[in-house]
Amino acid sequence: MPKIDIAQAQRHKGSSYPPPYDEPCKEREAVRLGLAAGLTQFGVNLTTLPPGVWASQRHWHATEDEFVYMITGELVLIEDKGETILRPGDCAAWPAGVRKGHHLVNRSSASATFLVVGSRRDDDWGEYPDIDLRFNPDRYSGNRKGPGFSHKDGTPY
Repeated sequence: MPKIDIAQAQRHKGSSYPPPYDEPCKEREAVRLGLAAGLTQFGVNLTTLPPGVWASQRHWHATEDEFVYMITGELVLIEDKGETILRPGDCAAWPAGVRKGHHLVNRSSASATFLVVGSRRDDDWGEYPDIDLRFNPDRYSGNRKGPGFSHKDGTPY
């Protein structure tokens, strides 16, 4: 397998959420390692959250599995049933179709870095339990285009 040149990999800062939901994620930085390697069946992103930044709004996926592995720093995993601290070497995962919202927040004073791995299903959709937002199959994710966000009743943003 060829070595991935991380310095040449596509980078993304912020999120594609509609305002005001993009605000807590504006400083999130991701290096798209899976795309750099030409992977098509799953995505791999090296994500860094500066202090105070969220990885995402709290969400769940209908058809995509999701996995995170902590590399540096400390993050708070917030789920339906509470909060858990994640440190280097810790990991967490969410199977597709389980309607349990989750997200990572950096409440520490230092940046934190983690790998996130997930299916890249064109039919994936999901919701954000805390806000009136749903993502649809045409949302932007890697090489897909859209904004693909709507209110939970289906009205587009």
